[in-house]
Amino acid sequence: MAANKTVTLGPIALTTTTTTNLFSPPTLTGGTNVPPVSTNSYYIIRHVTITNKTGSSATATIYKDATGGNTAGKEVIAAATTIAANSVYHWYGALRLSSDETDKFLVGGASANTALTIEAEAEMGVV
Repeated sequence: MAANKTVTLGPIALTTTTTTNLFSPPTLTGGTNVPPVSTNSYYIIRHVTITNKTGSSATATIYKDATGGNTAGKEVIAAATTIAANSVYHWYGALRLSSDETDKFLVGGASANTALTIEAEAEMGVV
């Protein structure tokens, strides 16, 4: 029996553009004799690390939304969370992003351009 594959997402420097698409599962296309209805993939995000590499605090907000979206009420990770200078913020959970859904993107940014870096550990599977 096949299992999900463990993957690392990022790292990505967060910018002050809070509509930046950070992570989204790929759509599997092509191939030969692929199983029916298995053209989409998903991530189960288990751990997110946001690192502040500067000498000043910065704020991060991450949304689960459609591409480029930062809709109020869809904040899921570090919702306006201040990350102290030269420190790390950890989030643990089980957040599913599926390529066959509309809200399949982690979108977000920071209060200071490139002060924060985001990285995630996830499982990747086929829908």
